[in-house]
Amino acid sequence: MKFFIDTANLEQIKEAQDMGILDGVTTNPSLMAKEGITGTNNILKHYVDICNIVDGDVSAEVISTDFDGMVREGEALAELHDQIVIKLPMIKDGIKACKYFSDRGIKTNVTLVFSPGQALLAAKAGATYVSPFIGRLDDISTDGLNLIAEIRHIYDNYAFDTQILAASVRHTMHVIDCAKLGADVMTGPLSSITGLLKHPLTDIGLEKFLADYKKGN
Repeated sequence: MKFFIDTANLEQIKEAQDMGILDGVTTNPSLMAKEGITGTNNILKHYVDICNIVDGDVSAEVISTDFDGMVREGEALAELHDQIVIKLPMIKDGIKACKYFSDRGIKTNVTLVFSPGQALLAAKAGATYVSPFIGRLDDISTDGLNLIAEIRHIYDNYAFDTQILAASVRHTMHVIDCAKLGADVMTGPLSSITGLLKHPLTDIGLEKFLADYKKGN
């Protein structure tokens, strides 16, 4: 399972990268705005800064909602760095743009996916990644994890190459459950990754080891 971090915060990206387990980054306009990154030139520079920190794929989202606009933005983003993945919305023109980019060997991430049918269309269009938003489904009392299971079943039926990128991951159990269900990638906040480190018995055991060492040294 690949670990992506969902943020535009460079310090958090560096921290995850330094752990040696980071496989990529996802961002969106909301995350950019949260870090105070505004203006086209600043946003494009920030994507390059992220690519210079990590070794893996970095999803960069288009703003346009029409085919021509998505193609224009996507091509500009793809030219920034060879790690850039074009993030496209799950709408008709987004699927059309996905097919356009996949035919040209440019990686894509179809985002805002909330149903198996949407995921099927993304795979048919050749998406590199599909991003079902499990946390947002949980927010409306719908089982987000069941969506991961359904997409996994469909993709396995037809041997689609599209990777399931579990998005809107909120906490460590989301990560564990997605791993059990066979999601190819998870993306979430730094806390969802570092939270996997924690267990009270680990803390107790380490404390005892150190205390016993001090007794004899």
